[in-house]
Amino acid sequence: MSPAPDERDRICAAMDRILGGTPQHSNGALTIVALALEAGVPRNALTQRHTDLKAQFYDKVRARGGTPDSEQRLRQQVRRLKELRASDAEEIARLKADVEALVGALHQATTENSHLRQQLADRHAVVRTLPKQAPIGR
Repeated sequence: MSPAPDERDRICAAMDRILGGTPQHSNGALTIVALALEAGVPRNALTQRHTDLKAQFYDKVRARGGTPDSEQRLRQQVRRLKELRASDAEEIARLKADVEALVGALHQATTENSHLRQQLADRHAVVRTLPKQAPIGR
């Protein structure tokens, strides 16, 4: 499918409307998607055929001191992901500490169990139950 003869002109006019704050066919976002919608052209017209106009649009956005909406969304997502990553790292550290404590407790219980089994197997050993102790702090 060949591009419409006035495609470049429509893109330039759409660029002026968006940058001027008077979009007619889009939400006016400073993105290629909004520019394509405003110009009434497919997005690939800007990403494949008219890359110079795409670059010009982003240059004008930067010159105004604005950051394209897509870049703002990506930066916000990066911040959220970094926060999640830090939170996950803290949780992993806690879980590793828990695993170490549980492995130690399991080792101690296994050793005590083995010792008690050995005492039961030995007919000369006397196994006595210990009196119950009152809970600490009462």
